[in-house]
Amino acid sequence: MKYIADLHVHGRYSRGCSRQLNIDNLEKYAKVKGVGVLGTGDFTHPEWIKELKQKLKDDGNGILRTAGGHPFVMQTEISLIYSQGGKGRRVHNVVLAPGFDVADQITDELKKRGRVDYDGRPIFKLSCIEFTEMLTGISKDVEVIPAHIWTPWFSLFGSKSGFDSIKEAFGDQLKNVHAIETGLSSDPPMNWRLSQLDKMQIVSFSDLHSFWPWRIGRESTIFELDKLSYAGIIKALRTGDGLAGTVEVDPAYGKYHEDGHRNCDVCMTPAESKKVKETCPKCGRALTIGVHHRVEELADRPEGYKRPDGKPFYKLMPLSELISNVFGRGIATKKIWEEYYNILKLGSEMDVLMDVPFDKLASVTTEKMAQAIIRNRVGRITVKPGYDGKYGVPLFSEAEREYAGPQIFFGEGAPEPEKEEKKGRPKAGKAKKDPSQKGLGDF
Repeated sequence: MKYIADLHVHGRYSRGCSRQLNIDNLEKYAKVKGVGVLGTGDFTHPEWIKELKQKLKDDGNGILRTAGGHPFVMQTEISLIYSQGGKGRRVHNVVLAPGFDVADQITDELKKRGRVDYDGRPIFKLSCIEFTEMLTGISKDVEVIPAHIWTPWFSLFGSKSGFDSIKEAFGDQLKNVHAIETGLSSDPPMNWRLSQLDKMQIVSFSDLHSFWPWRIGRESTIFELDKLSYAGIIKALRTGDGLAGTVEVDPAYGKYHEDGHRNCDVCMTPAESKKVKETCPKCGRALTIGVHHRVEELADRPEGYKRPDGKPFYKLMPLSELISNVFGRGIATKKIWEEYYNILKLGSEMDVLMDVPFDKLASVTTEKMAQAIIRNRVGRITVKPGYDGKYGVPLFSEAEREYAGPQIFFGEGAPEPEKEEKKGRPKAGKAKKDPSQKGLGDF
């Protein structure tokens, strides 16, 4: 049976997250999107774990279920900030655990080394080597997955504080690392170009910080399992057996794909930024070196190389993003969500994006909107690249839109690059009036 899984999310106690991020909303919008399995997010946080224990019950297979039966996997993300090799390192790792007991043991060990109550994604001065050894010592069923491995600020290969080698980062604990997360700004073909990643399974998850539907599952991993179980998921992550592929956005959509300086509206390809010695031609400050650049630096294979055991992947922009660009309205407006739920009369968002044929699409929306969904499905939407914390923008010609004149760029907005050094209990995000809840119907 096929399961679309998003195993990197956050709860309402993580920095920069919506206060609406609770289990009820996660379940509700996962059903809207067609995401069959979710990570719990943030199990180390004392208030969040209380909610998880109230809302979820272990089904006996390491899967936690709501009263309505929706499956979750115990998951958190930990930020490691430390020094190694004479350089400051900042690396994020996703952690999966087989249930509440092991999650509690992980939290107890982390509390010996620092606080877990000030942020859902806490910071520890541990190396990736120490961290992985500690967690796998608690249980052989714990899985550590380097998160969004290419983003500049907090990742394995990030230009600001990462490594050039996964072996250097994890040392003798590399034997306990089996998968890497692509992040929005890279896709499987970009990662296939590094022979050092050949033994790694490639997975994608959303790193959800908002409860609005377009975030959940925008990147996800497809498992094909006889029966849903934690053991089955872990086997797939470790061996590839049962890992059927990934759902990705276009890497150019990611907010760190190209090099650039957001304040000066400067975006450059790696070749262009090298010509100016990686400095902004407008202000002279250092450019933020993006994912594309780092892949080119570390790749030992040509563009277009396909790993022999590479899994299928589906490059899909979120449906709400398509509607926003076709109709020229802001993504969080009433018009967009009326159209969104009208289209979802045909099934979940994943059904619509991946499977529903054109004639059925055209029966519930305009012909141009139906065409946009099909073009999205076959990878025929060009994206103006994102850079330095600014999302990329899908490009539509006037003939492809329902309005005349220049394209109006809305996108998802672009939060500032993360700054984790400041500690203190995070404030829950301000609640916003959410037009996406209208029309939810029986989902």
